[in-house]
Amino acid sequence: MADQQRRRNTDASGDITRRELYFFNLYRVLEAVVYLGLVFSPLAFDWVKISNTMLGRGVAVVYFVIALLMLVSTDRMRRRLATSIGVALTIDIVAASAVLISLTGGHSSIPVMLMVNVGVGALLLPFRQSMLLAALAALGVVAPALLPTPSGGLERSILEACLFGVAYFAVAGLCAHLGRQMRETEALAEQRGADLFNLEQVNDLIIRRMKTGVILVDDANHILTINESAWHLIGNPSPNQRDLGAVASELSRRLYHWRHSGRIDQTPIALAADVPEVIPRFSRMTANDDTHVLIFLDDTSLLSRRAEEMTLSSLGRLSASIAHEIRNPLAAIRYSAQLLAESENLHEEDRRLVDIVNNHCTRANEVVENILQLSRRERSRPESIDVNAWALAFVEDYKQSNDLGQDHLRAITQNRRVEAMVDPQHLQQVVWNLVQNALRYGREPCAAARVVVVARLATDKGPPLLEVVDRGPGIPQKVAAQIFDPFFTTSEYGTGLGLYLAKQMCESSQASLEYVPVAGGGACFRITLAPAPSLTATTPKPAARP
Repeated sequence: MADQQRRRNTDASGDITRRELYFFNLYRVLEAVVYLGLVFSPLAFDWVKISNTMLGRGVAVVYFVIALLMLVSTDRMRRRLATSIGVALTIDIVAASAVLISLTGGHSSIPVMLMVNVGVGALLLPFRQSMLLAALAALGVVAPALLPTPSGGLERSILEACLFGVAYFAVAGLCAHLGRQMRETEALAEQRGADLFNLEQVNDLIIRRMKTGVILVDDANHILTINESAWHLIGNPSPNQRDLGAVASELSRRLYHWRHSGRIDQTPIALAADVPEVIPRFSRMTANDDTHVLIFLDDTSLLSRRAEEMTLSSLGRLSASIAHEIRNPLAAIRYSAQLLAESENLHEEDRRLVDIVNNHCTRANEVVENILQLSRRERSRPESIDVNAWALAFVEDYKQSNDLGQDHLRAITQNRRVEAMVDPQHLQQVVWNLVQNALRYGREPCAAARVVVVARLATDKGPPLLEVVDRGPGIPQKVAAQIFDPFFTTSEYGTGLGLYLAKQMCESSQASLEYVPVAGGGACFRITLAPAPSLTATTPKPAARP
């Protein structure tokens, strides 16, 4: 965006320079015409005496040809502006001095015309170069005044020539100062223009990406500007359709009602088929001006989602508070049931009831622990790990902490480092939970469970993957669509929070957890990890068992 604006400013400044240079060259042609008139016109001989006709006419003709060539070559002179102007001014001074030498009297108009050349050159050139040319111009005017006339005297006024020389320095200094200020102002304007253009582009991008629909219409209900959200909310009309009444008649009707009554209808409406309902809002661009009106379309589904998120957040805090209050009486019930089970006079039927109480206390305690874990989950601290080494260490740690019996658990890794950015503590909890579920549910009846932890890359340049695969009966499609919902479970003793917590922990580490069916039977829970930014990570130690 800045480059585009810079190019525009460069083109604009280039046009200005070309115009200035063109008029400067045109003025030079005018000077050449005056010189031709002085040395060729019969009328000029009545008031101008020519001491050297051959020199005057020859210089005037050559200078006229050079001036025409410079006028035609204006675009080429722009490529090397300082050099071109310096050479052109030198030619101007030499021509003016030669014409002055060829004339005897009435020559004060030539130094006056040369003053314009010096001033324009000082505007366009650096200070030192402009003062050097001013000195050359002063020398070119003073030198002819020092030359003797054919009669042997010095009829030309040396004082007048010196005054012109001083005037050249004054004009050059003043114009150089003005030129520097003009260039600084132009550079500042160019920078401000680039900033404004960038700001305009940013504002345009923000408006286009806003979730709220924005439409700008004029007094004839003609759509001037529309962002992406509004375009979708009114049914993706053709870009050529700019009449609001034809695109969204109900919205046009409400705008007409607001313009005449000042009241806004807050009833949600669907402006097209298969689009969410919206609530239109109207605002004038300026006070008491109905020429341009901004229309905001608030998506009711987004508003409902925000309200739902706020409700869920409040319910989460409330649930954590309730779970904490339940914990103490639950512990007392379980402790009392354990003491009752130790009684020697307890009948077998009562002992069975005590076991039921203990089992349900255990299940309720798991729910409480999961809810408290969800509410006080620590912030993710991702670090770079080698997924291969981590998977091998995890399987070894799990085997040492659990008696697998006849069940099988192993790791499959690649013969290369697979770097990923993840919180090792969260990853340990997630994979621990997935392996426990696989060992518990991922088995055929009367058969040992076979669970594999796979560390690999999705493709050669794809993201790192960590998969927990079993060869059990798999998960039905209808059930698989709900397994990550909170409190959803198909087990009599499950809490329905394990997979939900696992997914939440993965997302906090910029990872994703999904269920993938396995061909031929079985289930695969795939964790897609964020790749590490560098290959300098060291292998972390296995995290402690949760």
